[in-house]
Amino acid sequence: MGLLSNKNKEVLAGPLSINNPVIVQMLGICSALAVTSKLEPAIVMGISVTVVVAFANVIISLLRNTIPNRIRIIVQLVVCAALVTIVSEVLKAFAYDVNKQLSVYVGLIITNCILMGRLEAFALGNGPWESFLDGVGNGLGYAIILIIVGFVRELFGSGTLLGFQVIPQAFYDMGYVNNGLVILPPMALIIIALIVWYHRSRNKELQEN
Repeated sequence: MGLLSNKNKEVLAGPLSINNPVIVQMLGICSALAVTSKLEPAIVMGISVTVVVAFANVIISLLRNTIPNRIRIIVQLVVCAALVTIVSEVLKAFAYDVNKQLSVYVGLIITNCILMGRLEAFALGNGPWESFLDGVGNGLGYAIILIIVGFVRELFGSGTLLGFQVIPQAFYDMGYVNNGLVILPPMALIIIALIVWYHRSRNKELQEN
């Protein structure tokens, strides 16, 4: 079996659209609401989750035949906690301001439904390479949604992107006002709902009867 066989390509690409963990499986919604008022923390959170899910999948896949079934959840939590701690310390060292914006949500990656779900549903039954691809795919699928929501919220809520002014000053001189409602968490839920609606309208097989 090749490193990028059709099955592996499906494992990697599926979560980016047709089986997206946020808008199809409805996982990871809480952090999507909490860290997307700005684009930068949304990007960093997406990358962090991708790294943790990918490497946690690999580690659990390597250990899957040696982990007693009755303590598998404990082992998974220990692996996740170790990886999240490493990610947190890296962020403190190289992106301290963003780490402060993310606050407790970096630590809460440990309890992210996507992370634990992939370990249980995929890593325990597949090899390391397939598990790595599955982790990258699901992490990027999560990151894409966060980036879209963060883009919309920062642009229309603050008039900036990544801290740089995007909406021209002339607009403000003519009376344009940033929409403060967009920065509030409920708007993130509304944006995600609109993405779900658009995605389901394009993928008829996902529509419920």
